[in-house]
Amino acid sequence: MRIAQVAPLWETVPPTGYGGIELVVALLTDELVKRGHEVTLFASGDSGTLAKLNSVYPRAIRTDSTVKDYNVYLNLELQEVYKRADEFDIIHSHVDYAALPYANFTKTPTVHTLHGPLSAENRFLFGQCKRQNYVSISYSQREPLPNLNYVGNVYNGIDINDYEFHSHPDKEPYLAFLGRVSPEKGAHRAIEVAQRTGYKLKMACKVDEVDREFFEREILVHVDGKQIQLMGEISSKEKSELTGGAIATLFPINWREPFGLVMTESMATGTPVIAIAMGAAPEVIAHGKTGFLCQNLDEMISAIDKIGNINRLACRDHVVQKFSARHMTEGYEEVYTKLIEQRFASTNGRPKGVILPKVS
Repeated sequence: MRIAQVAPLWETVPPTGYGGIELVVALLTDELVKRGHEVTLFASGDSGTLAKLNSVYPRAIRTDSTVKDYNVYLNLELQEVYKRADEFDIIHSHVDYAALPYANFTKTPTVHTLHGPLSAENRFLFGQCKRQNYVSISYSQREPLPNLNYVGNVYNGIDINDYEFHSHPDKEPYLAFLGRVSPEKGAHRAIEVAQRTGYKLKMACKVDEVDREFFEREILVHVDGKQIQLMGEISSKEKSELTGGAIATLFPINWREPFGLVMTESMATGTPVIAIAMGAAPEVIAHGKTGFLCQNLDEMISAIDKIGNINRLACRDHVVQKFSARHMTEGYEEVYTKLIEQRFASTNGRPKGVILPKVS
């Protein structure tokens, strides 16, 4: 199968630090290559991949202060993808709604993975293009716009081998928080939990410029280097060590999180997650077995006292069974197969060179 994977140009694939979409794209792309597919990855020029790399810009745009308009390069990327559309059996877009207009003008099927939330503004645009092919990353994500043409639901996956299992947390107990600093991600709420319980909190955070004022007002003023520790953006290895040594990872979101890769990453190291039960959290966490789903901060605080009842190996097994890169790739192979068969259902056979995987 000839597949085009279209990634955002904002971060490298895979990302060096924070970047959930780019990590998912990297794992999916490499796993597809290992399975014998012919894959072209459209991404920043400093990306690393087993696929053929095609880029319209030499580096991740977030690291280049000379770039003033990201959308110029995103559209150059999409122009390159769809100029070559006939070379592919499937085009897989990970760039939100940007590929929607292009997909209407080619016979090659495009599948759009919805990595972000369906906001009021983009709901209108997606609604105008509801016949295109969409994949959700959780069933919760679909609720604001249930009438799109969903051709599958594929949970994000991780490479379990990248996360060292910790059978016990560190001797000095602490809580962990990982994620982008913004009101909806709840870093300030994690601080409140730590302050009210007296536990140390280690935070690995990415700060976008749009959230700089919030960071300085709500986060930085509480960082003392002792109880509240700020680590900034960290590598995958450091992330594994941070979550693996914690008694629990806090996920105090204040929005409809489409998936929440941090939850699977934490559980893969053996560390349970205490989360607000919004968005995809109830689909990712097995309540009482791999963490706790809570309605408010008071319940999160109470859950900390029960964290010792969680079997850390069960947390890792949960990820292996439901959220591995292999499971994710198999899910997308099913989607690709379905779309290719639909395209050629009215013709005699399929184009030369198209080999569809066996789907159980």
